[in-house]
Amino acid sequence: MAQMAHRCKSLYTVFWAASSLFLSLSLSGCIMPPPKPGSKISDVLKVAELKESSKNSQESPQSQSKEPSKSDDKPAPGLSELPADPGPFNLIVDKEGRELWQARGELGKFGGTLRLSSFGDGPKTFNAWDASDVESHGIGLMQFDSLVDIDPWTGKTTPKLCKEVTVSPDGKVVTFRLRKGLQWSDGKPITADDIVFTFDKLVKDNWGEGSNRDTISIPSDYPTIAKVDDLTATFTFKKPFSPLLLNLNALMLAPKHVMEPVTKKGKAAFRPFWNINCDPKTIVGSGPFILSSYIPSQRVEFRRNPNYHMVDSQGRRLPYLDKIVISIVKEQPQMILKFLGKEVDLLDIRSVRGMDAAVLRNKEKELGFTLRNLGPDDGTVFLMFNMNQRKNPKTGKYYVDPIKQEWFNSTKFRWAVSHAIDRNSVVNNILRSVGFPLSTCQTTASAYHNSELKPIECDLEKSKALLKEDGFVLKNNELFDKKGNRVEFDLMTNAGNTIRDAVCIHIKEQLRQLGIKVNYQPVEFNAMLNRTHTSLDWQAIMLGLSGSRLEPYSGANIWKSDGRMHEFDQRTGDESGNIKVTDARPWELEIDKCLDQAAGSYDEKVRTENYRKAETLAYENQPFIYIYSGALLTAASNKIGNYKPTPLGTYYTPKGTMHNLEEIYLKEGQ
Repeated sequence: MAQMAHRCKSLYTVFWAASSLFLSLSLSGCIMPPPKPGSKISDVLKVAELKESSKNSQESPQSQSKEPSKSDDKPAPGLSELPADPGPFNLIVDKEGRELWQARGELGKFGGTLRLSSFGDGPKTFNAWDASDVESHGIGLMQFDSLVDIDPWTGKTTPKLCKEVTVSPDGKVVTFRLRKGLQWSDGKPITADDIVFTFDKLVKDNWGEGSNRDTISIPSDYPTIAKVDDLTATFTFKKPFSPLLLNLNALMLAPKHVMEPVTKKGKAAFRPFWNINCDPKTIVGSGPFILSSYIPSQRVEFRRNPNYHMVDSQGRRLPYLDKIVISIVKEQPQMILKFLGKEVDLLDIRSVRGMDAAVLRNKEKELGFTLRNLGPDDGTVFLMFNMNQRKNPKTGKYYVDPIKQEWFNSTKFRWAVSHAIDRNSVVNNILRSVGFPLSTCQTTASAYHNSELKPIECDLEKSKALLKEDGFVLKNNELFDKKGNRVEFDLMTNAGNTIRDAVCIHIKEQLRQLGIKVNYQPVEFNAMLNRTHTSLDWQAIMLGLSGSRLEPYSGANIWKSDGRMHEFDQRTGDESGNIKVTDARPWELEIDKCLDQAAGSYDEKVRTENYRKAETLAYENQPFIYIYSGALLTAASNKIGNYKPTPLGTYYTPKGTMHNLEEIYLKEGQ
C-alpha cells in the first residue's frame, strides 16, 4: 500500500503495475518476511533476504502497450548494475566509550558543498512530526535519525540509533537498546527518555500531522512504551504486530529536552513549532545534517552535524560534506536545465522524466555524469474523487455538492472513468516508455502484488455502457445524470509537475468523449494539501504517493477507514485527533480487517493472503483510479564519491538514492 510520506516517508514515501509481466524487472520475486519471534539483533536485525540477484533483472522497463511511442528517442538505459553489498556495519568504541557505526564506503575527503534541487514550493514545515508532505518528511530524515533503518542492499531491518533490537518469543514485546554515547546536535545525550517521549507522547497522542500512529499499531492495540534503563525501552503489544520494525525506519526520534516544553503548552503551540519561519539555530537533531538557513521558495541549506554517530575507517566523524544546498524551482524542466548547466550535482529519483532520458544520455560523457536506471518505482500516480458524504460541522454545509456525491460514490461511475483512461498511451507518449501502466495499489516491485488482477484496458464503449447502466444519459455529446444534472467536475494536481499536467489533460480529453466536462486547474502544492487534508474542499485530484515493496501496512494511514490520510473519504478526528468511524462502507471495513489480520501475524502465508485480498478489494471498488508507476532514474555527477544507489535505498527524498548521505564526498580534480 502507499505510504506518505515519499507520503514520506514515508516518505512516499516510499512510492505498482497491473500484471505479472514485469516481475522479472523488479527485486521482488520473493516475500520479505518480518523478524521471527524470539530473534535477537546485534549488528543486523534480519527481516528479509532478497532471493533473486540483480543479474536476473537486466532489462529496461517497457510498458505493456502494443501502441508505438510517438517519440523515436531512446528511453532510459538498461537496468543499471547494482553496487556490491558491503555487508553489515561494524560497531566500534572510541576512547570516550561511545559506540559508533563504522561506514561501509571507501575513504572519502572532508569538505565541500553538495548541490541538489527540488521542484515545487519547498517544505511546509521543519517539524518532522507535523509533516504531511514528502518534501518536509524527507528534510526531516536528513536532520533526525530513526531507531532502525532498512539496508539498501538486502531489505533487512538494521539498527540505526540502536545497538540491538530483540523480539520476544511470542512476538509481543520488542526491546530497543540504544548505543552508548549518542548525542543530539546540541551535545545533549540521546536516551530511552527520548524513545518514550516520541512514541508514548508525540505518536500515541497524535501530535502534529498525526498519521504516524497508524503505521506502528492497530487502533485497538497501541503498544505500551516503557523505559527499562537509560539506554533501553520496550514496546509491549497485546498481540504481535509484524510490520513494526520496517515501519519504524520512517519514524524519527524526537529530542525530549527540546520538544517536551512545547507540548506542555498544548497542540496549538506545537503545530507552528519549527515551522518554515523558525530560527534554524533552534533545531536540534540527530541526523547527519542540520538546517542552517531557509529562503522560502528559493533555497534550503544544511550544515554538517559534528555530533553525528558514524565514523569512517580511520575513525573520523562523519559526514564528509560541510554543507548541502537544495535549490527550489517551480517546474521540473528547470531541474534538468540546472543539472545540465552544472548548477546542481544530482538529479535524484522522480526528478528525471522519460522525456529527459534521451537528452541526458547524449550529454553523459561531455558533462561528466552517469545516468542510471534502478528499475520499477514503488510509487503510484492516481486519480481520486472526493467520496465524502458528510457535512462540515463548522459551516453545516456538505464538503461535496450532494449531486456530485452521488456520482463519485457510484462504483460504476468510477469504473467508467477508469476504463476511459488510456494508460498505455500515457506511458508511451507522456512518460516516453519509461514507466509502467498501473491498475492496482501494488506495483510489481511489491512482493505482495496479486498478479491475477487484470490490467484495466482503455475501452470507451465499456465506459459508456457502465454509465448507461447507472442511469446516465448522453444528449448532444453532453452527459446528464438520472435527475437531469450535467456531469461536470473540477480536477486539480500540483502546479509545476509537467508529467501530471499532461496526464490531466489526457484525462480531460478522454472524459470529454463520454460527455463529461472536466474543469482542470493546476494548484500550488501547499494550497492543494490544505484542501485535501484540512478544508476537504475538493472534487477530483491527481496525486502520487510513495510506497513500500517490503511492507504494505506502511500505507495503513491511507487505506484504513480511520486513517488520517484516508483522503478519498477523509473523516475528521476529535480534539485529540482520534477518528471514530460510524459510516464505513462494507468494503472499507473488509480492507481494515485484512490489514489488521496481516499485521497481526508473522506467518507469511497469512500475511500474503490478506494483503492480496485487500489489493483485490481496492481494485474492485476503485477509490483510487491508478494510472502509472514510474521507473527509478537518477543522474549524478561523477565527482560524487560513495554514491551507490539501489532500488531499496530510494524511499525518501531529498535523501533519495543517497541512503548513505553521511559517506557522500566530493572527489578532487573532478
